[in-house]
Amino acid sequence: MKTPLLIGIDVGTTSIKASLFDERGTALRTFADHYSTTRPASGLAEQNPDDWTNRVIKALVELSEGLPADVVAGVGLTSQVNTHVFVGNDGTPLMPAITWQDGRAHVEAAELDALISMQERIGWWGAPLPIDASHPLARALWLKRYHPDLWARTRWLMAPKDYCILKLTGEATADPMTAFGLIDQSLVYVSRLVDLVPGTADRLPPLRAFTQPAGRIRPGLPFAGVPMVTGGMDAWAGLIGTGAVRDGDCMYLSGTSEIVGLVSPTRHPTPGVVAFPTCEGITLHAGPTQAGGASLAWLSSLTGRAPSELSALVATSDSHRPSPLFLPHLQGERAPVWDIGARGAFIGLDGSMGPAELTRAVFEGVASSVRWLLEALESSAGQSAKSFSMAGGGAASDPWCQIRADMLGRPIRRLKTLDAGVLGAAVLAGVGAGCFSTIAEAAERLVVTDRLFEPDPSRRERMDFLYDEYRTLYAALKPLNAARAAFSAW
Repeated sequence: MKTPLLIGIDVGTTSIKASLFDERGTALRTFADHYSTTRPASGLAEQNPDDWTNRVIKALVELSEGLPADVVAGVGLTSQVNTHVFVGNDGTPLMPAITWQDGRAHVEAAELDALISMQERIGWWGAPLPIDASHPLARALWLKRYHPDLWARTRWLMAPKDYCILKLTGEATADPMTAFGLIDQSLVYVSRLVDLVPGTADRLPPLRAFTQPAGRIRPGLPFAGVPMVTGGMDAWAGLIGTGAVRDGDCMYLSGTSEIVGLVSPTRHPTPGVVAFPTCEGITLHAGPTQAGGASLAWLSSLTGRAPSELSALVATSDSHRPSPLFLPHLQGERAPVWDIGARGAFIGLDGSMGPAELTRAVFEGVASSVRWLLEALESSAGQSAKSFSMAGGGAASDPWCQIRADMLGRPIRRLKTLDAGVLGAAVLAGVGAGCFSTIAEAAERLVVTDRLFEPDPSRRERMDFLYDEYRTLYAALKPLNAARAAFSAW
């Protein structure tokens, strides 16, 4: 019997993406629709939760056109994480969602972070991770402190995918990996941690496994009655959508940020690395940078040239011409340094340089940030990454993929489906619906390779030089950025 179709949906930082897949991993129909992030003041970054749900429903409408309802076996969702929406009893958002780029709760984060010992961090998270401004407890404390009326009306503190599931099925749910930072190695909420902000425990959704049904799409919507699985956060859905689900596998997702993950049962607690609890038989060491594709989007806006045009300039330019050094810290940096005060820079500019050289610098700077992250991941995992399975919008650029392979010194396997989070969500839906017995089986069937990029040995010396300069420049600018931040606060 032919395997029923599957739907995967990704509530990303900049858009909703969705696809309808067949049993071979071919996207029969796709959907994408952008929405905006508003920045009402310095350090703030907000989204309208209705922008998510309206587009998810629109996606289901377009994917369902002309199809009988029973042809789809299941629907899976994934989403950006460390973006939070406070939801009232009636399921209505009480304020705009606070995104992962928002730093308003940095004071509250520092207060909470000081209350947690190193031993507790290692025991809960497997690594000495800090509580930063994007942590849900920091946001909860901020709301409780500055908007106690909204806190009193809050029923749920939710991630974007869980809010969308609530609106589509009426069920409140969350998965352990989206709730990472609030759970321990046994995949349950940590009372000692959650109780640091009294009242938070009652506002957290119940936890379910990735492939466990969360509910059925409610009447009146496309695919009414079709089961939706709980799904997982973007990094885990992306991991599954790249097929990197066995020990030693490494994923590389290039979207607004760069997310890299290495699968290994070995744990060596390493600063800056997220060493996730073992989930679905997978032990993931991972980290997100702050501005991968966001750096190219910024340069695109600055120059008035589309990202594809900028990439084409690099492809046809002389790779031996001098280019500046770029730090992609446009809004701080996450893994492995977790420095909200870091800022971007171009160094070494001269009058002969134009858009091609600036774009090459952006490509090389982002690749350098990933190399730094990879070193920390390999330390945490106790083994080296041999190659990468790569997806995401940033993987569409051939020159950028080659620069990454050269900088990292490893082959990069670019996948046919670049929206790995969408495919991963569909994989989880397929397992939850009984189409596949395991996640590994489903990934093997649905994940397909497009092209392999091998590192160019002749570029090794240049890449080593650039990486060393990158690290040196970051350290040199750190006190300057701190001084500038202090001055701007006057």
